[in-house]
Amino acid sequence: MATIKDVAKLAGVGLGTASRVVSGKGAVSPATQARVRSAIAQLDFRPSHAARSLLSGSSQMIGVYIPVLEGSFYTPILRAIDTELRAAGRHMVVSFGAGAGDARRQTIEGIEFLLARGCDGVLVASNTLTEADIARFGAQQERLVVFNHVYANIAAQCFTADHVLGGVLAAQALLQMKHRQIAIVTGPMTSADNVDRITGFLAELALAGIDTGALWRRESDFSTHGGWSAAAALVASGAPFTAVFCANDEMAVGALSYFQHAGVAVPGQVSVLGYDDSSIAEFSAPQLSTVHIAWQDVTLSAVRFLLQRCYGLALPFEREFPLRLTWRASLAPPPANALDPDPDPDLIRQTP
Repeated sequence: MATIKDVAKLAGVGLGTASRVVSGKGAVSPATQARVRSAIAQLDFRPSHAARSLLSGSSQMIGVYIPVLEGSFYTPILRAIDTELRAAGRHMVVSFGAGAGDARRQTIEGIEFLLARGCDGVLVASNTLTEADIARFGAQQERLVVFNHVYANIAAQCFTADHVLGGVLAAQALLQMKHRQIAIVTGPMTSADNVDRITGFLAELALAGIDTGALWRRESDFSTHGGWSAAAALVASGAPFTAVFCANDEMAVGALSYFQHAGVAVPGQVSVLGYDDSSIAEFSAPQLSTVHIAWQDVTLSAVRFLLQRCYGLALPFEREFPLRLTWRASLAPPPANALDPDPDPDLIRQTP
C-alpha cells in the first residue's frame, strides 16, 4: 500500500509539500499540485483515517454517549445520527453506560473515553451529570451537545422536547375518554424528563378535580419487563382502574402483554396509554395509543448544531418540537360509558 512518502518521492517534492496537497491546507503552486495529484492517481494512494487526522487536525468523528444499548428507543436515534453524520462526511463512535459505578460515573467515563479517542465533539444522551460535572470538562464542554435534557451551564447546546406538555396531553387524552380511575407507571423518579411528564400529567388531572394522591402509582425502569411487573402488581393490588398511563412505550407494551396474559381485555376492560411514539407502539397488540415526541427532529437538530459547532457547516436546526397524540386501538372509554370513541383533536392542546 502506497504511503505519503511514496507520493512525495514520485512527484519529486518534499514530504511537507505532498502533505499540504493531500490536506488542502497551505500554499502550493498549481504545477506542483498537478504533479502530486498525478502521483496520487498513479499510486492509488488513499490516506488512512489516522493520517487524515494528523494532516487536518480533526478526526472527522463525532462521539455519541447513550445510557443503554438496548430496547426500541435508542436504535432509531443512533440510526438517524449515523445517517446525518455520513451525509456530512463524518462518522460516529458510540459509548454507553457499562462497568462499575453509578449512572453518573458511567456517563463521565463514557464522555472522557470519546474525547480521549479524538472525537471532535460528543452528543450526550444523559441527565445524570451535575452542573459541576459539565464545568469540569473545561474548554471541552464547548464540544458537548446534550439530547433530551437541559444543563444550565450549556443551555444553548441542549435539545429536548417539552415533557411537561407531553404529560398534559396524556392526561387530556384520558380525560377526553372519560377516564378518572387512572393507574400510573412512572419511569425512574431520578430522571428529570420522567419527572416533567408525570408532573404535567398529575397537574392536568388535578385541574379536572381528580384526587391524584388517591391514584395507584408505581415507579419502574422504562423497560418492557418493568411494565409487565407493574401491571401484575396493579391487578394484584385490587385498586380500581379503567386506564393505565405508562411513562414510556416499552413499559406500556409490557403492561399490554401482561393484561393479555391475565385475560384483561384492552381496550374493552382497560385502556393503556404510552409515551414517545417509538416504533414498538405501532406493532403492539393492540396497537398502542401514545404521546408523540418528535425524537427524529430533536436528534437531527442536536446533530446539526454539533456539526456546525465543530466544522462550521451551515445546517438548519430547530429549537421547538411540537407534540401530539397518536391515537390507536389501545385507548377507548371505560366499559360503563357508551361514548363516541373517536377523539376530537380540537380538545387536545398542542404546541404551535
